[in-house]
This record gives sequence, C-alpha cells and structure tokens, in this order.
Amino acid sequence: MTETVQWNPFASGAREDPYPQYTALRRQGAVAQTEFGMWTLWRHGQVSQLLRSRLSVDETLVDPPTLGRQLLEQALGGPRAEPLKGTLLELDPPDHTRLRKLVSRAFTPRAIEALEPDVTRLVDEALDRIADAGTVDLVEALAFPLPFTVISTMLGMPDVDAAELRRISGLLVRALEPVGDLDLLRAIAAAEEDMTALMTDVVAWKRHHPADDMFTALIEAEADGDHLSEEELVRQVTLIYLAGHETTVNLISGGTLALLRHPGELQRLRDDPGLDGNAVEELLRYDSPVQLTRRVTLEDMDIDGVTIPARSFVLGVLASANRDEDVFGPDADRLRLDRPNAAAHVSFSAGVHHCLGAALARLEGRVAVPRLVRRFPDLALAGEVDWNGRLNLRGPAALPVAVR
Repeated sequence: MTETVQWNPFASGAREDPYPQYTALRRQGAVAQTEFGMWTLWRHGQVSQLLRSRLSVDETLVDPPTLGRQLLEQALGGPRAEPLKGTLLELDPPDHTRLRKLVSRAFTPRAIEALEPDVTRLVDEALDRIADAGTVDLVEALAFPLPFTVISTMLGMPDVDAAELRRISGLLVRALEPVGDLDLLRAIAAAEEDMTALMTDVVAWKRHHPADDMFTALIEAEADGDHLSEEELVRQVTLIYLAGHETTVNLISGGTLALLRHPGELQRLRDDPGLDGNAVEELLRYDSPVQLTRRVTLEDMDIDGVTIPARSFVLGVLASANRDEDVFGPDADRLRLDRPNAAAHVSFSAGVHHCLGAALARLEGRVAVPRLVRRFPDLALAGEVDWNGRLNLRGPAALPVAVR
C-alpha cells in the first residue's frame, strides 16, 4: 500500500526546493483537506477550475475562521481588516469589477510597450556596473532595482526615502505569506499604517503636481462618471507598487538561476534571440514568482469528484500546476525554452483576478534576462544561493554571480 503524502512546507529544504513535494502531491492527485482546515489543489486542471470559478477572496467568510485570521486578531487585540484589504487583490465583484475597470486604464498595452526603451536603458546601465564589478549579487545589482525603478517611474513617485520604502514594502508583502509569529504580524500591521500614511501624502502631492504618469492617470481615471476615492487611490497604488517590483524580482533572479542550472538552455537562449518571448513564459512556468493563490467557496463546489463545502478556504498551488505532466509532458520538471505550450502556465492567475501587471513583468523579464546572458558569456554562479525564506513569493534573496 502506498503511503499518503502530507504537505509540509516547513520541512527541511522545502523553502529552497519545494518541487519534490509538489510532484509527489500532484501524482497523489487527491483534493484533500489539511489538518489546518484548508483544502489544497495541486493539478493544473484543478487550479484552473478554481481560478475561473465564481469564488471569493474574502477570508472573513471562512467558517470556522482560518488559523491565520485567528492569529492576526490575537496579535492585534481584536478583529481587524487584513493588510492589503480594499485592494484589487482582496476584493470580490462588483467592487473588484468597478475598481479594475478604473485601474486598468493605466495599464494599456500602448503604455507598457512605450516603456521598452527605458527598460532596455536601465538594464544596460546595470549591466555596465556589473561588468565593472566582476562579481555581484544579482538581486541587488539588477533583479531588484530594475522593477523598483520602473514601477516608481511609471507611477511618477516623488523623491522619497527609498531605503525606508523598501523596508516598509518588504514587511507589507509578508501579508501574502502564512505567518505564525505574532510579533511579525504586528510589524506587518505597522508597515501597513506607514505605507498608508506615505501614499496618502503622495496622493496629496500628486494632485498639485500632475504629470504624464500612472499616478496622475489613476487620479484622473473615469468610467461612466465614476472615479477612485481618496482611500481607493491609496489602496490601489500601494498594491501596484508592491506587485510591480516584489514579484518581478523573483522572475529575473529565479529565471537566471534556472538558466545557470541548465547550461544547454542557457546557450540556446544566447544563440537564438527568437526564443526571447517563449523563454520568459517557460521561466515563469518552471519556477513561478508567485507560488500560491487562495479562494473561498461561496457554495459547495465539486472538484475531481470531491465536494468542498461552502465557506471553505481553498489553496491553489500555482507552482505545482505549472509542472503538471498531464499538461506539459513527461519533462515538465525540466527547463525547455522552446516548450510549445509554456504560456499555458498559471503564474499570473486567471479569471477575474488575472494579474494586471502581467505585460509589464513579461517585458522586464524579456529584456533583462536575455541581455544579461548575452552580455556575459562566462556568467556563472559565484557562491551559494540565499533564499528569501518565503513560501508564496519564493525566490533568491541573494544570487552571487561572476561575469568573468
């Protein structure tokens, strides 16, 4: 009799490489409830059904309350809205539909395409600095500053303390992780207050200093006579800012690491610029910058013959779905830049919560990674990878590389 595999995201080595567990759980295939009460989905078809179904993202609907919500209330001394509450990430239709319609006006294909010259310039300037240094931490030298600068420029952020902003955003993004440390939960809540205060000041400044940027576009966005309120502006800009750099860091650093670990594919990318677009899709599939997503059932839901009750917390493991052999073939655990259906990945979610910034992330990855590997034919790891310890936004915290 085959022993049932239990998911243990805290097992030794799981943060560095969760994929062996994902593979075992996917092959086991069962839609199952964990000891913490949540339901987990591992296969591509299961996760796709979750993403495209009429479900909620409001964790307060879960009955009984999730352990995470109980801990949050314990940390803060009573009921309190989750960090990022009121953003597109945490809203259901019709509120989500209304706000997305307004916010999407700042993410037009033309606006994203127009950024390519600036992204290329920023990448080349970073590569010049890397060449002078010889050996660098790629996260600090390219993977973080590129999307950080791009989203700050797109928004039209005024001069602020970048180090403090990075500290706040680094804490706030931990709200997307399972957290059992009460002190950390309090720190995340404090970071939310700091970010709200900062963005409120920026909104006030921006109203008096309009420009050709996303922040001004959001202030002026109008649909059927509707505009974003002050609070809605603050919330959505906070989300855009966080999502605009915290995830793309993982795409650039994790994608480069994947190539360094697959030298044949690395050389293939160097030799064939025609692969650039599909290569980014395969890098997104192979090691998803966002590993998990969650939904709450509004009514009983059947997935693969298993009934998940209404008001249940369901976790869809995007990173496992992206390695499903039934969709991507028997070599799904291998990086293959010419994979014909690489874009079938679910790294940007799907349905009503499909990532608004997907085109921007693709652009930054498509420019940064190929230019890096072609600029430095001797690019190599120069030490151990330091992982960021996150379960959801998993990626390298430091990636030492040598360019000669």
